[in-house]
Amino acid sequence: MTKNLLLGQVLSFSGDPFRQGLEAAVHHTHGAIVIEGGKILDVGPADTIRPAHPTANVTDLGDKLLLPGFVDAHVHYPQTAIIASWGKRLIEWLNTYTFPEETRFGDPEYASEIASRYFDLTLSCGTTTVCSYATIHPESVTAFFEQAQSRGLRALTGKTCMDRNAPDGLRDTAQSAYNDSKALLNTWHGVDRLSYVITPRFSPTSSPDQLQALGALWAEHPDCLMQTHLSEQLDEIEWVKSLFPAAKDYLDTYEQFGLMGEKALFGHAIHLTPREIAQLSEHQSSLVHCPTSNMFIGSGLFDIGHAQHLPVGLATDTGGGSNFSMLRTMAASYEVGQLRGHSLHPAQLLWLATAGSAKALHLGDKIGTLAPGYEADIIALDLASTPAIAQRAARAETIWEQVFPTIMMGDDRAISGVWVNGKAI
Repeated sequence: MTKNLLLGQVLSFSGDPFRQGLEAAVHHTHGAIVIEGGKILDVGPADTIRPAHPTANVTDLGDKLLLPGFVDAHVHYPQTAIIASWGKRLIEWLNTYTFPEETRFGDPEYASEIASRYFDLTLSCGTTTVCSYATIHPESVTAFFEQAQSRGLRALTGKTCMDRNAPDGLRDTAQSAYNDSKALLNTWHGVDRLSYVITPRFSPTSSPDQLQALGALWAEHPDCLMQTHLSEQLDEIEWVKSLFPAAKDYLDTYEQFGLMGEKALFGHAIHLTPREIAQLSEHQSSLVHCPTSNMFIGSGLFDIGHAQHLPVGLATDTGGGSNFSMLRTMAASYEVGQLRGHSLHPAQLLWLATAGSAKALHLGDKIGTLAPGYEADIIALDLASTPAIAQRAARAETIWEQVFPTIMMGDDRAISGVWVNGKAI
């Protein structure tokens, strides 16, 4: 089997910098990564690794920074074409832009076209794994998985279930949500690098009967993840109270139907009550921080302090989020942290976009880290991709000073190489 050896700066994590500090980061100024059979075989200083693999094919990337591929933990690929639409908050956004666009995804050709476009855009930004919502249409799930499979990607999605408070053509039923989700799960879950995610959009668009049906499906397939939205906007929370008057809070609208646990992913989670935080901590459910979306739609400022005691992933939230780039998302996370009194270190930002998101998706043993045995999803980052970035990075005395300008000002021009499952694309 052919070995390929990449030379460059190498940066990865042996632990969580939110809890262990900078000791969790591993940086080799002159490093090497050996890839074989889609997996990472060896990582370390080039002076040690290169002689140990004398027959490997060598790609010398100079002083480019080799990182794990970015992991986007919460997206809506069907919103690709409506990204950066003007002037609405959450409920208006859904009714004005999202729902009309999602009605088109019953057409397999259109769903495939958008899925293909989405992966082209995200790969150009260095994102090698995404966890997406589809639409109510099974065709939207099939299109996503087929496009991901053709590229060899690790990818996750699920049929988005809604049986109320949505327009004609975008409502299913409690039974059809269960049946469709189960059929798609049985078809796709665990095939190649694909995972099915049980996906009620959020409690306002699912009746109690539908939430109960999806809770039952999850109990039957506890190896799957479950994703939904939680406490994104204050007016949304008031709406939930009116729809579920007996519930203790927003989180309880999921808890009472079995949609709570270690493998639950809760997007946004901005306006949490003390009880909700305590319950999330007890179950070690994952939160997903969507900073560009939270600011673009006017939702609020996520408390990154949750990362001290909960798994937290990072996400673009396409298309409520205003960019496909995880670099821009890291920059927004830094800005939100500043406003909340947390000055996030570059190591913490990179962790969120790689190993942190992988851990939130329960894939931390497969992706998000450059270590032997991990899947070889790798990117090369140009730390001087524009004149503005280059002149700032030239003054750097540490790797963190060198990479931070790219985090704050970088875009797809900074991505100078992408390897998916060991293959350069």
